[in-house]
Amino acid sequence: MNSTQSQASTNPKPVLHGVRIKQRKGVQKANAKHEPEIFRDQLLAQLKTIKEGDLEAISSKLDILGNTLEYRKYGDSLFEILITGGILEPGGIIDDDAERSPFCLFAAEDDAAVIKKYVEVFNKLIRRYKYLQRIFGETLQNILQFINKWQPEENSKLAKSTGFFICNQLVPSSVLKVLLQDYLVKDGHALNFTTTVFRTVLDEQNIEQLGRILASEGLNSRIIEFFPPNKRDEDCLVRHFEAEDMKELVDYYRRNKKNSMKGSLLADLSELLQGDSSDAEVTSFIKGNMKEASLTEADVIPIIWQSMMNTVDLMGRADQIEAQVLRAIAEWSKVLEFFCGSPKTEIVLLQKVQSTCYDDVRLAKYFRRIIQTLYKNDVLSDNAILYWNDKAHLAQGKTIFLKQLEPFVVWLRDNESSEDEDSD
Repeated sequence: MNSTQSQASTNPKPVLHGVRIKQRKGVQKANAKHEPEIFRDQLLAQLKTIKEGDLEAISSKLDILGNTLEYRKYGDSLFEILITGGILEPGGIIDDDAERSPFCLFAAEDDAAVIKKYVEVFNKLIRRYKYLQRIFGETLQNILQFINKWQPEENSKLAKSTGFFICNQLVPSSVLKVLLQDYLVKDGHALNFTTTVFRTVLDEQNIEQLGRILASEGLNSRIIEFFPPNKRDEDCLVRHFEAEDMKELVDYYRRNKKNSMKGSLLADLSELLQGDSSDAEVTSFIKGNMKEASLTEADVIPIIWQSMMNTVDLMGRADQIEAQVLRAIAEWSKVLEFFCGSPKTEIVLLQKVQSTCYDDVRLAKYFRRIIQTLYKNDVLSDNAILYWNDKAHLAQGKTIFLKQLEPFVVWLRDNESSEDEDSD
């Protein structure tokens, strides 16, 4: 080796100070692959320093670690660790050789009171770092799709936790939609899980609140979809939830189903009345729906009336509106009369007319004419009108409507007195 070659090999290569050398993509990917594990190890190292079962200390430690660990970048790993004890691999697998977190829901005692305290740790953490709420919802939804992989006791804890998460508004009830996948439904995993979720919520809140929670995400009408296909009927639903001592959920389901069918009847009947259907066809259609949905005459009278009003163009002139309303009554009075078969249903109709006229100021001044027309067409009896006037009127607009109807009521009373005198 000559002197020139020796000098070149011993002299260091020049370095550009202030210039960042970019890593090759292969190196970046290799490092990124192990970053969640590094985050896990750093988190577990801190959690292991806390006395087992000291949830207040866990909360405080997680709060402090948010300043040093990258929660925003590794939020999904954070919640996987806090829920399952480790990081999920593809397919919902947790590496058995990896160290598990000393604090996680899966390691908690399967008792609602204990689980609730664990959930409070999540609550404090997410309230402290608001950006974690979205990440938490997405991570929980991802974990729920693997409930067929967990042990029954782990699913029980997870379901109770999910119920508390929903009650605390940490996640919406829409996280449960992931359970509607066929492979979770067919073997009963989805039904068992949601049953525990519903029971947990009902232990904390009433059925009306649970109903609002489900309705907000469109799940109120999909409860039966959590049942396996071979059990997807109302009888199975009733037997299941009654056996689970959740009769209030059965009653809610039936009410909701009934209201849904009422809505469908209203839409279909409104369309039918605007066609060329006869009284007999309309009556038969309503009777068929009553039988299918277990509706009473008192249920369908408001629907019939509203369907009639839907045929009226309320954007026209005042005199045109009045004429259309009275024409609709005359045209469909036989249908109304058929279903107003008792004093109770007549009162229901009177109250519905009152609320309709109160809700739409354009109809308010026609209240007396409407009642008189219904009376002349034998839909309403004088006894029903007088009873409504004395005892059964609604509070909404009662002063206006009672005063408006007063001359007709006086006439009915005089007519009643005359009939009594004639009979004597």
